[in-house]
Formats: sequence, C-alpha cells, structure tokens
Amino acid sequence: MINKLLTNSFKKAKKENRPALLTYTVAGDNTKKKSFEILKSISKYSDICELGFPHNTPIADGGQIQTSSYRALKNGIKINDVFSIVSKFKKLITDKPIILMGYYNMIYQYNENKFIDKCKQSKVDGIIVVDLPYPENKKFASKCKKEKINFIQLISPTTSKKRLKNIIKDSHDMIYYISMLSTTGGKLKVHPRVILKEYFKIKAQNRSKNVVIGFGITEKTIKSLKKADGLVVGSAICKEITNSIKKRQNAVTNVANIVKRLKNKIK
Repeated sequence: MINKLLTNSFKKAKKENRPALLTYTVAGDNTKKKSFEILKSISKYSDICELGFPHNTPIADGGQIQTSSYRALKNGIKINDVFSIVSKFKKLITDKPIILMGYYNMIYQYNENKFIDKCKQSKVDGIIVVDLPYPENKKFASKCKKEKINFIQLISPTTSKKRLKNIIKDSHDMIYYISMLSTTGGKLKVHPRVILKEYFKIKAQNRSKNVVIGFGITEKTIKSLKKADGLVVGSAICKEITNSIKKRQNAVTNVANIVKRLKNKIK
C-alpha cells in the first residue's frame, strides 16, 4: 500500500509543471509551541513538510541543523513531544504530508513497534532514517508499509549501479537523492548539471517513483534543479530561525517568507 497523500502532493506539483517543495525543520526549535507555529506557517507554501527529531549526535547534519537540534534539546523536547506536534498539525491541516526524519538508535531505544504505532496514531506519512541503510532497513520498511507509512530510501552519488537497482526496486513511492558528499547545509560543490545528470540515471530505473534532491539547496541554487520531482530545503530554513532569534525578530513570519520565496523560484 502506498501513502496517497504523499503521492498526490507530487501529482499536484507535476500538474503545475514544477517540483514539489519539501521543507525541513527540527521539532521543538526553539520551543514546542514556536515549532508548531513555524510548521503551520510553512505549510502554506510547502508541498511536503519534513520534521526532524532533535538529536545530540546528528551524523548527517551540518551546523545549521545541529544548532536547531541543540536549541530544541536544551528546551527539553522529547520523542512524544514530536508526535504531539504532528498530531496537532494533522488535526488542523489534513492535506499536507508530514515526513519524520531521525536516527535509528533513537527509534531502537523507544521501541520499533511502539514508534511505528505512534507514527500511525499521529498520522505520519513518511519516515527517513538516516543511519538505517539498505538492506538492513528491509524489515523496518515493510513494517512501515503495512501501516501506509512511506519508508524513504536514501541514494548518494557513490551508490553502486547494482545497489541502486536493488534500492529502487525495493523502495516505496519516494526516494531521496543526496546531491553531494557533504553534511546538510554545505555549499553546493557540484554543478547542478552534474547533479541532474546523475538524478536522471536514477529516474530512468523506474519513472513511477518520485525522486527528490536534498543537500545544498538554497534560494540561489533551487531554480537550477527544478527539473527534479521534488527539492528539499532544510539548512536555509534553520539558518533563518537562528537569525530571527538573534535579531529578536518573529521567526514564524521570517521563515514563512523564505519558504514563499523558494516556492516562487520554482513556479
């Protein structure tokens, strides 16, 4: 079973002849209440909202997201708080998919089955587990699929052809392509033409799967990658939250504005 809400978000974007815009924020940054308000304001312009579990050792996350995580953890955010933010959001906004992003040790400590149950209860649409690669993730992915939760596989520029084939064959409706070898928020070191060339090789394997590109996407670079099914922006948003807090400005308004500008660039 596939998650209809996620699939429909991509269909809607394709009808409008543009990529889907995926936004990433850290749950609980900088407070539980503020995090919910930011998520709500972003959802006006974002097609799919990614919500990260704050983590004290985030191996794939760059400085901006680490700063967001640190603020959330300092304010005492727990896993159950993340689920309560999602539940509250889903009661209010029913047509916007939510993808949770986190690390496996956190899921393992919480209990895998309990975690998936919580996802189902709070109406989570998809899950990205950064450090649970293929094929180790097969069992967890099939548990997610049973509950119509899209388990999102990650592919990088170093994924071998054989491995790529297997991942795509086994993946659910959405796949995440990491544009370059870096942590999140790194400067786009690879030319967009090169990224798209690799991207279309992945797409050629199975055109029915939605492949999104993440890492290094900013207001400056987003337009050059608009041929993708979807584009993920995270660090630029986290940076905006940090700047707003430093300047004592309204983070909710500022973040909504940056997401609106990003959306306009890919129309």
